[in-house]
Amino acid sequence: MSIPFSIELYPPTSPQSAGQLERALPRLAALGPECFSITYGAGGCTRERTLDLVGQLHQAGHTVAPHLSGVGAERAEVAALCAHYRHLGVRRLFVLRGDTPSGMGSRGDFAYASDLVRFIRERSGDDFRIEVAAYPEVHPQAKSPAADLAALRAKQEAGADAAVTQYFFNTDAFLYLRDSCHAAGITLPLVPGVLPLTRFRSTAQRAEARGIEMPRWIYRKMESLADDTAAVRAFGLDVTARQCERLIAEGVPALHFFSLNQIDAIETLHARLGLARSAGVTASPPN
Repeated sequence: MSIPFSIELYPPTSPQSAGQLERALPRLAALGPECFSITYGAGGCTRERTLDLVGQLHQAGHTVAPHLSGVGAERAEVAALCAHYRHLGVRRLFVLRGDTPSGMGSRGDFAYASDLVRFIRERSGDDFRIEVAAYPEVHPQAKSPAADLAALRAKQEAGADAAVTQYFFNTDAFLYLRDSCHAAGITLPLVPGVLPLTRFRSTAQRAEARGIEMPRWIYRKMESLADDTAAVRAFGLDVTARQCERLIAEGVPALHFFSLNQIDAIETLHARLGLARSAGVTASPPN
C-alpha cells in the first residue's frame, strides 16, 4: 500500500538496550519509513540520549523528528535545542506539552503546547515542520471534548503543520475526531497513532491510566488467551492490522507506529499491510 508511515523509537536506557536498538535499526530502515520520531522525557530527563539517537539516525541519512516537550523547559533551552537541530539539518519536530514528572517544582516557561509551538515558529520561521498531538478519546486533563478541540485549534493557529494522535483501539473515536476537526475548521492533517497490540495486561493497564478504551470484545478475547503469549500476540497483531486496513480505507494521510522498540511487531504489520517504502529514504545502517 502506498501510504507514508513513521516509527517512534525510545532512546536506549542501558548498554544492553543500546546494542539491541543498534542491531534493529537496519531492519527498521529497510522497511522504508518516512521518518523516525524520537521520544524526549518531560523536563529533558532523556535529553542526552535523545540527542545521541537523533544524531546517529540523521548521520545515517534517515529523516528524524525529535520530540520536544515544554514541561520544565525554559525559552533559552528550547532556542538552543532548535539551533542545534537546525545546524544538524533536522527539519521536523514533534512538539508536546508533556506530563509533569513527580517532584518537579517548576513547569517551565510553556504552560501549553501551543505556547511552545508559537515560540519555535516565531524564532525559527519555516525551518521546521511542526507536528503536535491530538486525542481521539479526549486528553485526560481536558475539561471537556470542546476544550480539547479548542486546544488543538490553538496549536494550529500557533503554527503547527500536522497532528499525530494518541493511540486508540476504538477506530470510531478517531473517525469522530476527524469529523469534529473538519466541522471546527481545523485543517491540520490528522495522522492516526497505532500501537501494535502484542501484550494484554500491561497494555490494558496503561490504556486505562491514559483514558484509552480497550473495547470489551478485545479485552475479553485477550483475557481468555492471557496464559498463551504467542496467541495473545497473534490475535493482537491481527486486530492492529485490521485497524490499519480500515484507517487506510478511510483515507488517512499516513500511519504513525508507536513501536515501543518492538521490531518484530512492526515488521509483521509492515508485511501484512504491504506498506511501500517512502520515497527518498535510504536503508543504509547507522555508522
